[in-house]
Amino acid sequence: MSNTRPDQRSPQDLRPVQLEIGVNRYSEGSALIKFGNTHVLCTASIEPTVPKWLQGKGKGWVGAEYGMLPRSTHERMNREKTFSSGRTQEISRLVARSLRSAIDLYKLGERQIVVDCDVIQADGGTRTAAITGGFVALAQALTYLKNKDSSFQFPLKNFVSAISVGLINGQAQLDLCYQEDYAAETDANFVLNSDGHFVEIQGTAEEKPFTKAQLDQMIDLAQIGCQQLFNIQRQALAPLNISQWMTTP
Repeated sequence: MSNTRPDQRSPQDLRPVQLEIGVNRYSEGSALIKFGNTHVLCTASIEPTVPKWLQGKGKGWVGAEYGMLPRSTHERMNREKTFSSGRTQEISRLVARSLRSAIDLYKLGERQIVVDCDVIQADGGTRTAAITGGFVALAQALTYLKNKDSSFQFPLKNFVSAISVGLINGQAQLDLCYQEDYAAETDANFVLNSDGHFVEIQGTAEEKPFTKAQLDQMIDLAQIGCQQLFNIQRQALAPLNISQWMTTP
């Protein structure tokens, strides 16, 4: 089948991915991630207390807040000042669930880490970029805790990344840009961990239902994409040498 993607990628190719850590001087962890023209700034902040409903239970928490800057899209959107939109809340919860899956919350102790994911520029795949970059910011914050207190039990169990896959003209394609996302018959987001397990799958048929065979194709592409993202994450985090503390590198 001829290649019809806007940037001439093959169906199984990611957009160019760049990932830089330590981009914010104030937060305990930070990362700037770029999937092509989608750019997301992720910061991880350590708070000494947990939500009230968790107090006294001996476990910590990882929360997340996602947002888009007013001119991150083609036309300016209003800044969310008081109440977040339903989409923003849903993505914030998705990011938080995904990041918590990588953590032993009891080892974290009664503290909370909040990961803020701010979309600087959007061209599709902002939620998956937020998860992939948010994990790296979280890992850096955990390293901060370990370096501050050598007795701290490093709670990171595995890596987590996320990628979008869609069906366009019946063909599965990896890491959709906005133009592809808009045209896709089916749009899905996959969150995987480095053990090869699925954390979350979100998929919607926009025009016509998809088959199990097509779902299998999308899953195969998601696994290929996330494996590449794990390698990129490891490379970005290599200076921190976190594998020495992880029980499951």
